[in-house]
Amino acid sequence: MRNVDVLIIGGGASGLQSAITTKQTYPDKEVVVVRQEEKVLIPCGIPYIFGTLENSDKNILPDALLTNLGVEIIIDKMTELNKENSECVFASGEKFYYKKLILALGSVPTKPTWLKGVDTQNVFTIPKNKVYLDAMVESMKNLKKIIVVGAGFIGVEVSDELNKRGFDVTLVELEQTILSKAFDSEFGKIAEEHLIDRGVNIITGKGITEINEEDGKVKSITLSTWETIDADAVILSMGYRPNTGILKDTGIALNERGFIKTCEYMRILPCDTNIIAVGDCAEKRDFVTRKIDGTMLASTACAEARIAAMNLYALSPCKSFTGTIAIYSTAIGDHAFGTAGITETRALAEGFDIVSASFTGMDTHPGNLSHSHKQTVKLIVANDCGLILGGEVYGGPSAGELTNAIGFLIQSRVTIKTLVTMQIGTQPLLTGSPAGYPLMKCAEVLVNKMRG
Repeated sequence: MRNVDVLIIGGGASGLQSAITTKQTYPDKEVVVVRQEEKVLIPCGIPYIFGTLENSDKNILPDALLTNLGVEIIIDKMTELNKENSECVFASGEKFYYKKLILALGSVPTKPTWLKGVDTQNVFTIPKNKVYLDAMVESMKNLKKIIVVGAGFIGVEVSDELNKRGFDVTLVELEQTILSKAFDSEFGKIAEEHLIDRGVNIITGKGITEINEEDGKVKSITLSTWETIDADAVILSMGYRPNTGILKDTGIALNERGFIKTCEYMRILPCDTNIIAVGDCAEKRDFVTRKIDGTMLASTACAEARIAAMNLYALSPCKSFTGTIAIYSTAIGDHAFGTAGITETRALAEGFDIVSASFTGMDTHPGNLSHSHKQTVKLIVANDCGLILGGEVYGGPSAGELTNAIGFLIQSRVTIKTLVTMQIGTQPLLTGSPAGYPLMKCAEVLVNKMRG
Protein backbone atom coordinates (compact mmCIF):
# COMPACT_ATOMS: atom_id res chain seq x y z
CA MET A 1 0.00 0.00 0.00
CA ARG A 2 1.36 3.40 -1.02
CA ASN A 3 0.33 7.02 -0.80
CA VAL A 4 1.30 9.20 -3.74
CA ASP A 5 0.80 12.87 -4.61
CA VAL A 6 0.06 12.41 -8.33
CA LEU A 7 -0.82 9.04 -9.84
CA ILE A 8 -1.00 8.83 -13.63
CA ILE A 9 -2.62 5.80 -15.32
CA GLY A 10 -1.31 5.37 -18.85
CA GLY A 11 2.08 5.94 -20.43
CA GLY A 12 1.19 7.18 -23.92
CA ALA A 13 1.52 10.75 -25.15
CA SER A 14 -1.00 12.20 -22.69
CA GLY A 15 0.40 10.29 -19.71
CA LEU A 16 3.97 11.23 -20.61
CA GLN A 17 3.16 14.92 -21.03
CA SER A 18 1.05 14.97 -17.87
CA ALA A 19 4.00 13.64 -15.88
CA ILE A 20 6.51 16.03 -17.45
CA THR A 21 4.37 19.14 -16.92
CA THR A 22 3.35 18.12 -13.39
CA LYS A 23 6.96 17.61 -12.34
CA GLN A 24 8.08 20.86 -13.99
CA THR A 25 5.22 22.84 -12.42
CA TYR A 26 5.26 21.16 -9.00
CA PRO A 27 8.79 19.76 -8.57
CA ASP A 28 8.19 18.89 -4.91
CA LYS A 29 5.33 16.48 -5.73
CA GLU A 30 5.86 12.73 -6.05
CA VAL A 31 4.70 11.65 -9.51
CA VAL A 32 4.14 7.99 -10.43
CA VAL A 33 3.20 6.73 -13.91
CA VAL A 34 1.63 3.27 -14.11
CA ARG A 35 1.44 1.73 -17.57
CA GLN A 36 0.96 -1.74 -19.03
CA GLU A 37 3.69 -1.59 -21.69
CA GLU A 38 7.38 -2.23 -21.07
CA LYS A 39 8.16 0.01 -24.04
CA VAL A 40 5.88 2.78 -25.30
CA LEU A 41 5.62 3.59 -29.00
CA ILE A 42 5.57 7.11 -30.44
CA PRO A 43 1.91 7.09 -31.60
CA CYS A 44 2.27 9.05 -34.85
CA GLY A 45 5.30 6.99 -35.86
CA ILE A 46 3.46 3.65 -35.78
CA PRO A 47 2.61 3.49 -39.52
CA TYR A 48 6.28 3.93 -40.35
CA ILE A 49 7.38 0.74 -38.57
CA PHE A 50 5.88 -1.07 -41.59
CA GLY A 51 8.37 0.56 -43.98
CA THR A 52 10.60 3.57 -43.41
CA LEU A 53 11.65 2.75 -39.83
CA GLU A 54 12.14 -0.97 -40.56
CA ASN A 55 11.06 -2.01 -37.05
CA SER A 56 9.34 -0.73 -33.91
CA ASP A 57 12.58 -0.42 -31.90
CA LYS A 58 13.24 2.81 -33.79
CA ASN A 59 9.92 4.29 -32.66
CA ILE A 60 10.18 4.28 -28.86
CA LEU A 61 9.34 7.04 -26.40
CA PRO A 62 12.43 7.17 -24.16
CA ASP A 63 11.77 6.62 -20.45
CA ALA A 64 14.55 9.10 -19.68
CA LEU A 65 12.11 11.91 -20.52
CA LEU A 66 10.41 10.96 -17.24
CA THR A 67 13.09 9.39 -15.08
CA ASN A 68 15.47 12.33 -15.57
CA LEU A 69 12.81 14.52 -13.93
CA GLY A 70 12.32 12.14 -11.03
CA VAL A 71 9.12 10.50 -12.25
CA GLU A 72 8.70 6.88 -11.19
CA ILE A 73 7.50 4.36 -13.81
CA ILE A 74 5.70 1.17 -12.78
CA ILE A 75 4.66 -1.56 -15.22
CA ASP A 76 1.26 -2.83 -14.05
CA LYS A 77 -2.43 -2.81 -14.94
CA MET A 78 -5.17 -1.02 -13.04
CA THR A 79 -7.97 -3.46 -12.18
CA GLU A 80 -10.05 -1.37 -9.80
CA LEU A 81 -10.70 2.31 -9.10
CA ASN A 82 -12.53 3.48 -5.99
CA LYS A 83 -12.87 7.22 -6.22
CA GLU A 84 -14.66 7.57 -2.89
CA ASN A 85 -11.54 6.24 -1.13
CA SER A 86 -9.07 7.75 -3.66
CA GLU A 87 -7.76 4.25 -4.25
CA CYS A 88 -6.43 2.30 -7.24
CA VAL A 89 -5.79 -1.45 -7.21
CA PHE A 90 -3.48 -3.15 -9.72
CA ALA A 91 -3.09 -6.62 -11.20
CA SER A 92 0.04 -7.21 -9.11
CA GLY A 93 -2.02 -6.71 -5.96
CA GLU A 94 -0.39 -3.33 -5.31
CA LYS A 95 -2.71 -0.66 -3.93
CA PHE A 96 -2.21 3.10 -4.27
CA TYR A 97 -3.92 5.97 -2.51
CA TYR A 98 -3.67 9.17 -4.53
CA LYS A 99 -4.13 12.86 -3.86
CA LYS A 100 -4.47 13.60 -7.58
CA LEU A 101 -5.31 11.02 -10.23
CA ILE A 102 -4.75 11.61 -13.95
CA LEU A 103 -6.50 9.13 -16.25
CA ALA A 104 -4.58 8.88 -19.53
CA LEU A 105 -6.15 5.61 -20.64
CA GLY A 106 -5.81 6.18 -24.38
CA SER A 107 -7.83 4.41 -27.06
CA VAL A 108 -8.13 1.03 -28.76
CA PRO A 109 -8.87 0.22 -32.41
CA THR A 110 -12.44 -0.30 -33.53
CA LYS A 111 -13.10 -3.89 -34.58
CA PRO A 112 -16.67 -4.10 -35.91
CA THR A 113 -18.62 -7.06 -34.54
CA TRP A 114 -21.00 -6.92 -37.49
CA LEU A 115 -18.23 -7.75 -39.97
CA LYS A 116 -18.31 -11.46 -40.79
CA GLY A 117 -14.86 -13.03 -40.58
CA VAL A 118 -13.40 -10.28 -38.41
CA ASP A 119 -11.68 -12.83 -36.14
CA THR A 120 -10.09 -14.81 -38.96
CA GLN A 121 -6.33 -15.37 -38.82
CA ASN A 122 -4.38 -12.55 -40.53
CA VAL A 123 -7.02 -9.92 -39.79
CA PHE A 124 -5.23 -7.13 -37.95
CA THR A 125 -5.83 -3.72 -36.38
CA ILE A 126 -3.31 -0.99 -35.53
CA PRO A 127 -3.14 -0.68 -31.73
CA LYS A 128 -0.47 1.33 -29.88
CA ASN A 129 1.02 -1.90 -28.64
CA LYS A 130 4.59 -2.90 -29.50
CA VAL A 131 4.19 -6.61 -28.75
CA TYR A 132 1.09 -6.90 -30.97
CA LEU A 133 2.62 -4.90 -33.83
CA ASP A 134 5.90 -6.81 -33.77
CA ALA A 135 3.97 -10.09 -34.01
CA MET A 136 1.84 -8.60 -36.80
CA VAL A 137 4.91 -7.59 -38.84
CA GLU A 138 6.37 -11.08 -38.39
CA SER A 139 3.08 -12.73 -39.43
CA MET A 140 2.90 -10.68 -42.62
CA LYS A 141 6.50 -11.24 -43.67
CA ASN A 142 5.76 -13.94 -46.24
CA LEU A 143 2.37 -12.63 -47.38
CA LYS A 144 1.74 -10.64 -50.56
CA LYS A 145 -1.77 -9.21 -50.98
CA ILE A 146 -2.80 -6.81 -48.23
CA ILE A 147 -6.20 -5.10 -47.97
CA VAL A 148 -6.34 -1.97 -45.79
CA VAL A 149 -9.88 -0.96 -44.81
CA GLY A 150 -10.36 2.70 -43.97
CA ALA A 151 -8.59 5.66 -45.60
CA GLY A 152 -8.08 8.00 -42.70
CA PHE A 153 -4.55 9.09 -41.84
CA ILE A 154 -3.50 5.74 -40.34
CA GLY A 155 -4.93 3.74 -43.24
CA VAL A 156 -3.28 5.95 -45.85
CA GLU A 157 0.11 5.98 -44.13
CA VAL A 158 0.12 2.22 -43.44
CA SER A 159 -0.85 1.54 -47.07
CA ASP A 160 1.98 3.72 -48.37
CA GLU A 161 4.52 2.13 -46.02
CA LEU A 162 3.51 -1.44 -46.88
CA ASN A 163 3.72 -0.53 -50.56
CA LYS A 164 7.33 0.59 -49.95
CA ARG A 165 8.06 -2.88 -48.60
CA GLY A 166 6.85 -4.48 -51.81
CA PHE A 167 3.41 -5.67 -50.71
CA ASP A 168 0.49 -5.58 -53.16
CA VAL A 169 -1.71 -3.10 -51.28
CA THR A 170 -5.36 -2.22 -51.86
CA LEU A 171 -6.91 0.58 -49.81
CA VAL A 172 -10.71 0.42 -49.44
CA GLU A 173 -12.74 3.47 -48.38
CA LEU A 174 -16.51 3.81 -48.05
CA GLU A 175 -16.46 7.57 -48.74
CA GLN A 176 -15.95 9.00 -52.22
CA THR A 177 -12.44 10.28 -51.49
CA ILE A 178 -9.69 9.30 -49.07
CA LEU A 179 -8.98 11.45 -45.98
CA SER A 180 -12.54 12.77 -46.33
CA LYS A 181 -13.04 13.66 -42.66
CA ALA A 182 -10.02 15.96 -42.69
CA PHE A 183 -9.93 17.39 -46.22
CA ASP A 184 -12.31 18.67 -48.82
CA SER A 185 -12.58 16.47 -51.91
CA GLU A 186 -10.12 18.42 -54.08
CA PHE A 187 -7.31 17.68 -51.63
CA GLY A 188 -8.41 14.07 -51.16
CA LYS A 189 -8.28 13.52 -54.91
CA ILE A 190 -4.72 14.88 -55.10
CA ALA A 191 -3.69 12.52 -52.30
CA GLU A 192 -5.31 9.61 -54.17
CA GLU A 193 -3.38 10.45 -57.34
CA HIS A 194 -0.08 10.43 -55.48
CA LEU A 195 -0.84 7.12 -53.74
CA ILE A 196 -1.87 5.50 -57.02
CA ASP A 197 1.30 6.80 -58.71
CA ARG A 198 3.30 5.13 -55.94
CA GLY A 199 1.61 1.77 -56.57
CA VAL A 200 -1.26 1.58 -54.07
CA ASN A 201 -4.59 0.33 -55.44
CA ILE A 202 -7.48 2.47 -54.21
CA ILE A 203 -11.19 1.65 -54.08
CA THR A 204 -13.51 4.44 -52.93
CA GLY A 205 -17.26 4.63 -52.54
CA LYS A 206 -17.49 0.99 -51.51
CA GLY A 207 -17.56 -0.70 -48.12
CA ILE A 208 -16.48 -4.13 -46.97
CA THR A 209 -19.20 -6.62 -45.99
CA GLU A 210 -17.31 -9.85 -45.34
CA ILE A 211 -13.85 -11.31 -44.82
CA ASN A 212 -13.72 -14.73 -46.45
CA GLU A 213 -11.47 -17.49 -45.14
CA GLU A 214 -9.93 -20.74 -46.27
CA ASP A 215 -8.38 -23.16 -43.79
CA GLY A 216 -8.91 -20.56 -41.08
CA LYS A 217 -6.92 -17.84 -42.85
CA VAL A 218 -7.91 -14.80 -44.91
CA LYS A 219 -8.66 -15.66 -48.53
CA SER A 220 -10.54 -12.62 -49.84
CA ILE A 221 -12.93 -9.82 -48.97
CA THR A 222 -16.40 -9.06 -50.30
CA LEU A 223 -17.35 -5.47 -51.04
CA SER A 224 -20.76 -3.83 -50.71
CA THR A 225 -21.06 -4.17 -54.50
CA TRP A 226 -20.64 -7.98 -54.14
CA GLU A 227 -17.21 -7.85 -55.78
CA THR A 228 -14.58 -10.16 -54.30
CA ILE A 229 -10.90 -9.24 -53.94
CA ASP A 230 -8.23 -11.81 -53.11
CA ALA A 231 -6.21 -11.10 -49.98
CA ASP A 232 -3.62 -12.72 -47.72
CA ALA A 233 -4.26 -10.26 -44.86
CA VAL A 234 -6.72 -7.55 -43.93
CA ILE A 235 -5.81 -4.51 -41.83
CA LEU A 236 -8.79 -2.76 -40.26
CA SER A 237 -8.17 0.97 -39.90
CA MET A 238 -11.74 1.93 -39.05
CA GLY A 239 -11.14 4.32 -36.20
CA TYR A 240 -10.56 4.09 -32.46
CA ARG A 241 -12.71 4.16 -29.34
CA PRO A 242 -11.81 5.44 -25.86
CA ASN A 243 -10.25 2.79 -23.64
CA THR A 244 -12.65 3.39 -20.76
CA GLY A 245 -14.15 -0.05 -20.15
CA ILE A 246 -12.31 -0.32 -16.83
CA LEU A 247 -14.34 2.64 -15.53
CA LYS A 248 -17.67 0.81 -15.60
CA ASP A 249 -19.32 0.94 -12.16
CA THR A 250 -16.71 3.39 -10.80
CA GLY A 251 -19.15 6.33 -10.76
CA ILE A 252 -17.05 8.22 -13.30
CA ALA A 253 -19.41 9.68 -15.91
CA LEU A 254 -18.95 8.74 -19.56
CA ASN A 255 -20.72 10.35 -22.49
CA GLU A 256 -22.70 8.31 -25.02
CA ARG A 257 -19.54 7.61 -27.05
CA GLY A 258 -17.61 6.34 -24.04
CA PHE A 259 -15.43 9.40 -23.40
CA ILE A 260 -14.87 10.58 -19.82
CA LYS A 261 -16.86 13.76 -19.25
CA THR A 262 -14.53 16.68 -18.48
CA CYS A 263 -14.55 20.44 -17.97
CA GLU A 264 -12.23 22.91 -19.73
CA TYR A 265 -9.57 22.28 -17.08
CA MET A 266 -9.79 18.54 -17.85
CA ARG A 267 -11.29 17.71 -14.44
CA ILE A 268 -13.95 15.03 -14.59
CA LEU A 269 -17.64 15.93 -14.42
CA PRO A 270 -19.57 16.18 -12.19
CA CYS A 271 -16.71 18.27 -10.84
CA ASP A 272 -14.07 16.30 -8.97
CA THR A 273 -11.00 18.38 -8.23
CA ASN A 274 -8.83 15.30 -7.68
CA ILE A 275 -9.51 13.26 -10.84
CA ILE A 276 -8.42 14.48 -14.27
CA ALA A 277 -8.80 12.86 -17.69
CA VAL A 278 -6.64 13.66 -20.72
CA GLY A 279 -6.00 12.41 -24.23
CA ASP A 280 -8.00 9.93 -26.29
CA CYS A 281 -10.12 8.81 -23.33
CA ALA A 282 -11.28 12.35 -22.44
CA GLU A 283 -14.30 14.23 -23.75
CA LYS A 284 -13.52 17.31 -25.83
CA ARG A 285 -15.35 19.84 -27.95
CA ASP A 286 -14.62 21.11 -31.43
CA PHE A 287 -13.10 24.59 -31.21
CA VAL A 288 -15.28 25.93 -34.02
CA THR A 289 -18.60 24.07 -33.77
CA ARG A 290 -18.54 23.64 -29.94
CA LYS A 291 -19.97 20.13 -30.41
CA ILE A 292 -18.63 17.06 -28.62
CA ASP A 293 -15.79 15.82 -30.81
CA GLY A 294 -14.04 12.47 -31.23
CA THR A 295 -10.66 13.77 -32.40
CA MET A 296 -7.80 11.55 -31.22
CA LEU A 297 -4.41 13.14 -31.79
CA ALA A 298 -1.18 12.96 -29.81
CA SER A 299 -0.77 16.72 -30.28
CA THR A 300 -4.24 17.38 -28.85
CA ALA A 301 -3.54 14.93 -26.03
CA CYS A 302 -0.33 16.76 -25.12
CA ALA A 303 -2.11 20.13 -25.12
CA GLU A 304 -4.75 18.74 -22.77
CA ALA A 305 -2.08 17.19 -20.56
CA ARG A 306 -0.18 20.47 -20.21
CA ILE A 307 -3.36 22.32 -19.30
CA ALA A 308 -4.48 19.63 -16.85
CA ALA A 309 -1.13 19.50 -15.08
CA MET A 310 -0.76 23.29 -14.82
CA ASN A 311 -4.24 23.47 -13.26
CA LEU A 312 -3.70 20.49 -10.98
CA TYR A 313 -3.63 22.39 -7.70
CA ALA A 314 -4.89 25.85 -8.66
CA LEU A 315 -7.07 26.90 -11.59
CA SER A 316 -6.02 29.62 -14.00
CA PRO A 317 -8.57 31.07 -16.45
CA CYS A 318 -5.65 31.72 -18.81
CA LYS A 319 -4.94 27.98 -19.02
CA SER A 320 -8.06 26.18 -20.16
CA PHE A 321 -8.68 23.79 -23.04
CA THR A 322 -11.10 25.65 -25.27
CA GLY A 323 -11.60 22.89 -27.83
CA THR A 324 -9.75 20.80 -30.37
CA ILE A 325 -8.71 22.50 -33.60
CA ALA A 326 -7.88 19.11 -35.14
CA ILE A 327 -4.54 20.01 -36.72
CA TYR A 328 -3.39 17.11 -38.90
CA SER A 329 -0.65 16.65 -41.45
CA THR A 330 0.70 13.75 -43.46
CA ALA A 331 3.08 13.05 -46.32
CA ILE A 332 2.88 10.85 -49.39
CA GLY A 333 6.37 10.68 -50.85
CA ASP A 334 7.59 14.25 -51.40
CA HIS A 335 4.08 15.64 -51.12
CA ALA A 336 2.60 16.91 -47.85
CA PHE A 337 -0.96 17.65 -46.79
CA GLY A 338 -2.18 19.59 -43.76
CA THR A 339 -5.51 20.64 -42.30
CA ALA A 340 -6.61 22.71 -39.31
CA GLY A 341 -10.08 23.61 -38.07
CA ILE A 342 -13.11 22.59 -40.11
CA THR A 343 -13.36 21.87 -43.83
CA GLU A 344 -15.68 23.71 -46.19
CA THR A 345 -17.85 20.59 -46.43
CA ARG A 346 -18.19 20.38 -42.64
CA ALA A 347 -18.81 24.12 -42.26
CA LEU A 348 -21.69 24.01 -44.72
CA ALA A 349 -23.14 20.88 -43.12
CA GLU A 350 -23.04 22.60 -39.71
CA GLY A 351 -24.92 25.60 -41.11
CA PHE A 352 -22.14 28.20 -41.08
CA ASP A 353 -22.41 31.10 -43.53
CA ILE A 354 -18.92 30.95 -45.03
CA VAL A 355 -16.69 32.13 -47.82
CA SER A 356 -13.78 30.04 -49.03
CA ALA A 357 -10.94 30.49 -51.48
CA SER A 358 -7.75 28.78 -52.61
CA PHE A 359 -4.47 30.06 -53.99
CA THR A 360 -1.71 28.03 -55.61
CA GLY A 361 1.86 29.32 -55.72
CA MET A 362 5.30 27.96 -54.94
CA ASP A 363 7.04 27.24 -51.64
CA THR A 364 10.33 28.84 -52.80
CA HIS A 365 11.32 31.83 -54.90
CA PRO A 366 12.29 31.43 -57.62
CA GLY A 367 10.05 28.42 -58.04
CA ASN A 368 12.46 26.45 -60.26
CA LEU A 369 14.90 25.46 -57.51
CA SER A 370 15.63 21.74 -57.25
CA HIS A 371 13.51 21.33 -54.11
CA SER A 372 10.67 23.66 -55.13
CA HIS A 373 7.11 22.38 -54.76
CA LYS A 374 3.75 23.76 -55.73
CA GLN A 375 1.89 25.02 -52.64
CA THR A 376 -1.89 25.34 -52.41
CA VAL A 377 -3.60 27.03 -49.48
CA LYS A 378 -7.35 26.99 -48.88
CA LEU A 379 -9.04 29.05 -46.16
CA ILE A 380 -12.60 28.89 -44.87
CA VAL A 381 -13.88 32.02 -43.12
CA ALA A 382 -17.13 33.30 -41.61
CA ASN A 383 -18.95 35.49 -44.13
CA ASP A 384 -20.19 38.06 -41.60
CA CYS A 385 -16.96 38.81 -39.72
CA GLY A 386 -14.14 37.12 -41.62
CA LEU A 387 -13.12 34.88 -38.70
CA ILE A 388 -10.87 32.04 -39.92
CA LEU A 389 -12.62 28.71 -39.29
CA GLY A 390 -10.39 26.29 -41.18
CA GLY A 391 -7.56 25.83 -43.61
CA GLU A 392 -6.02 23.17 -45.81
CA VAL A 393 -2.54 23.00 -47.34
CA TYR A 394 -0.91 20.93 -50.07
CA GLY A 395 2.78 21.27 -50.83
CA GLY A 396 6.25 20.12 -49.88
CA PRO A 397 7.72 19.54 -46.40
CA SER A 398 7.00 23.10 -45.26
CA ALA A 399 3.25 22.35 -45.44
CA GLY A 400 3.35 20.82 -41.97
CA GLU A 401 4.55 23.98 -40.24
CA LEU A 402 2.31 26.19 -42.39
CA THR A 403 -0.62 24.07 -41.19
CA ASN A 404 0.46 24.70 -37.59
CA ALA A 405 0.52 28.44 -38.33
CA ILE A 406 -3.07 28.26 -39.60
CA GLY A 407 -3.97 26.42 -36.41
CA PHE A 408 -2.50 29.29 -34.38
CA LEU A 409 -4.57 31.78 -36.39
CA ILE A 410 -7.77 29.83 -35.70
CA GLN A 411 -7.05 29.50 -31.98
CA SER A 412 -6.22 33.22 -31.75
CA ARG A 413 -9.51 34.02 -33.50
CA VAL A 414 -7.79 36.01 -36.22
CA THR A 415 -9.96 37.44 -38.99
CA ILE A 416 -9.03 37.38 -42.65
CA LYS A 417 -8.77 41.18 -42.63
CA THR A 418 -6.20 41.00 -39.86
CA LEU A 419 -4.28 38.23 -41.60
CA VAL A 420 -4.00 40.14 -44.85
CA THR A 421 -2.07 42.94 -43.08
CA MET A 422 0.22 40.68 -41.01
CA GLN A 423 3.96 40.76 -41.56
CA ILE A 424 5.82 37.65 -42.73
CA GLY A 425 9.46 36.72 -43.22
CA THR A 426 10.56 35.09 -46.45
CA GLN A 427 13.74 33.51 -47.78
CA PRO A 428 14.27 32.14 -51.30
CA LEU A 429 15.24 28.59 -50.27
CA LEU A 430 12.64 28.30 -47.51
CA THR A 431 9.45 30.15 -48.46
CA GLY A 432 7.39 31.55 -51.28
CA SER A 433 7.95 35.08 -52.50
CA PRO A 434 6.87 37.98 -50.24
CA ALA A 435 4.70 39.12 -53.15
CA GLY A 436 3.34 35.63 -53.83
CA TYR A 437 3.27 33.90 -50.42
CA PRO A 438 0.33 31.48 -50.85
CA LEU A 439 -1.18 32.04 -47.39
CA MET A 440 -1.23 35.83 -47.84
CA LYS A 441 -2.41 35.60 -51.46
CA CYS A 442 -5.26 33.35 -50.39
CA ALA A 443 -6.17 35.95 -47.76
CA GLU A 444 -6.16 38.66 -50.44
CA VAL A 445 -8.48 36.59 -52.64
CA LEU A 446 -10.87 36.18 -49.74
CA VAL A 447 -10.87 39.86 -48.80
CA ASN A 448 -11.67 40.81 -52.40
CA LYS A 449 -14.35 38.12 -52.54
CA MET A 450 -16.00 39.51 -49.39
CA ARG A 451 -15.93 43.01 -50.88
CA GLY A 452 -17.98 41.62 -53.74
